Amino acid sequence: MTKASATPATVLVYSDDAAVRERIRMAVGRRPAADVGPITWVEASTGEEVVALTDAGGLDLLLLDAEAWPTGGMGISRQLKNEVDDCPPVCIVLARKVDRWLATWSEADAVLSHPLDPVAAASTVADVLRRTLGALPVAR
Repeated sequence: MTKASATPATVLVYSDDAAVRERIRMAVGRRPAADVGPITWVEASTGEEVVALTDAGGLDLLLLDAEAWPTGGMGISRQLKNEVDDCPPVCIVLARKVDRWLATWSEADAVLSHPLDPVAAASTVADVLRRTLGALPVAR
């Protein structure tokens, strides 16, 4: 058993729209791959909640809706990546695949696009969690 499979993951999902948060959770599922631990979901409906929850620690991945209003996930990602030491990986959920270049600007670690494909969503989240949970701590 790998460290990734032994460790449950805490994943934050952010959108101002509860239906979008649910679609993201349903697409990823409770356990995105057999070798990845189960997910505990944490929800945020405002940018301020995302920042506070990230600052509090304990999150393994942030799934941020790029279309959230009034603060989009890409702006939040960029802010967190520049302000939070050891920021968890960020996956941006885009409305349009052509906006992938903006996700690069936001310093996102991964990208998903609507309409969400459950196989691609689960695979992307599993890949990020494997890298996050399977990594050894960095000595400073």
